[in-house]
Amino acid sequence: MTNTPANSAVKPCIQVFALGDFQTNCMILTQGEPEPGKLCWIIDCGYQPEPLLDAIEEQGLIPEKIILTHAHADHIAGLLEARSRFPDVPILMHQAEESWMNDPMLNLSAALGLSITAPAPESFLDEGDTVSLGELEFRIVHTPGHSPGSISLIHEPSKLAFVGDTLFAGSIGRTDFPGSSFETLENSIKTKLYVLDPETVCFPGHGPATTIGQEMNSNPFVKM
Repeated sequence: MTNTPANSAVKPCIQVFALGDFQTNCMILTQGEPEPGKLCWIIDCGYQPEPLLDAIEEQGLIPEKIILTHAHADHIAGLLEARSRFPDVPILMHQAEESWMNDPMLNLSAALGLSITAPAPESFLDEGDTVSLGELEFRIVHTPGHSPGSISLIHEPSKLAFVGDTLFAGSIGRTDFPGSSFETLENSIKTKLYVLDPETVCFPGHGPATTIGQEMNSNPFVKM
C-alpha cells in the first residue's frame, strides 16, 4: 500500500493497494488524510480486495462511490465482496461496458477459467461529466482503446489523474482483447492525456505512478 497526499490547497489523499495475482492498483481516495467518518471513493476493486476493504473499515471511512476505470475482471472481481460490506455504495462506470459486468467472456475472466460477475452499476460516467468528493471536483475523460468504456479521472488543481489501463509508466494498455484498438488507444492518449499539464501525476491500473511529461518524453509506444 502507498499513501500519497497530492500537492494542492484541498489535498486529495490516495491509498494504493496492488491486489491479486495481477497486482491491480485499486485505490481509496479521500479529501485530506483519512479519519473516522470521512467520505471516500473506491477506484476499481479487483481480485482479493480484503486489504483495501479492511483499511476502509479500520480507518472508519464511509465509501460514497465505487468508480470503475473499466470492466475487465481484474478491476471488478472484488465488487461482490465490497457490496457485502458496504451494501449501499453505488457503482459508477461508462455505459459501453455495462454488459461486461455479467459477461465473463467480455470481462476476460473466462480466459482464466473463471466466471466473474459483478453487481450492475447505479449510474454512468462519460466525457465531460464531473464528480465531486467534498471540494475535490474530478473531470471524466473517455479514453477508449484498451477497452471501449475506459475512463480517466482528472483533477487539474492538484495535477492528478487516474488513468486505469490506458497509460502506464513506460508502456500502454494491451490492445489484443475484445473491443480493444491500438489506433483508438493512441488517439485517446494523444488527445486526452498528453494535453494535460506535463507535471500531472498519473496513477495507472498496474505498476508505479508516472507523469504526463515523462511519458510524452520517453514512452516507446505512443510518441508525440
